Amino acid sequence: MQAGIGKFGLVLAAVLALGACGSDKEPKLMNVRAASSGPDEFGILPTKPLQMPASLAALPPPTPGGSNLTDPTPEADAIAALGGKPAVLARGIAAADAGLMAHVAKYGSSADIRAVLAAEDLEYRRKNNGKLLERLFNVNVYYQAYLAMSLDQAAEIERWRKLGIRTVGAPPEPALLRR
Repeated sequence: MQAGIGKFGLVLAAVLALGACGSDKEPKLMNVRAASSGPDEFGILPTKPLQMPASLAALPPPTPGGSNLTDPTPEADAIAALGGKPAVLARGIAAADAGLMAHVAKYGSSADIRAVLAAEDLEYRRKNNGKLLERLFNVNVYYQAYLAMSLDQAAEIERWRKLGIRTVGAPPEPALLRR
């Protein structure tokens, strides 16, 4: 009787171990996606209100497949809200910023950078998917996998303060709290 229970336990352990190993899905380190498949409330942009122009002759000609006056322009709206000039968006990169762009792109730029980074991140997450029991019990290994790439916030703020740079958005220094 005990031999049968022992064999059953061994078979059960083997099935659980093999079941934890086999997975064809992508590794999930953090669950930041919504559980439902409903609409994304942040993806909905309201249209601008309709306005009657002073003269109908002032209306631009229709552009099939183009933009309308009531289409949302979130980038231009954000620039205007921050005190900038939205018309700069249509001109592209300003001549004053040419040196900055040349410096930023000196090692080249890739049009498919998002796809490249997504593939590299997926490969990294597959290599750091957690140990057997972490996968079996669905333990989150996100912070452990990216620990080598994370910034020590306390050491970094201390480095900035030693350089004499004001850190107004950071918590005050402990010495200031004791006064």
